[in-house]
Amino acid sequence: MKKVLAVFAFCAASAMAADVTGYVIDQKCSGTKGMRGNEACAKKCLGGGSPAVLVTDDGTIYKVANQDKVVPMAGKKVTVTGKMDGDTITVDTIAAAKT
Repeated sequence: MKKVLAVFAFCAASAMAADVTGYVIDQKCSGTKGMRGNEACAKKCLGGGSPAVLVTDDGTIYKVANQDKVVPMAGKKVTVTGKMDGDTITVDTIAAAKT
């Protein structure tokens, strides 16, 4: 029984809930600071098949598990609520960031 509880505790800890604010851009351009907020480029590259990522103001890049949730917000600054697993976030909700 203790082993089962330990497994559940580990699983719960590995997928932590988080709120992250950043820009939805394509993976290819994620390392270029000037591309944050470039909606036209993000839409073009995401439409061409490059995966979407979330890039924070400090340059941290998060992969997105459920691409369909973020693609409509391409190029925009957003706040994502979801579950973190390493450097990947599974989006529960997404909204335009409050400035």
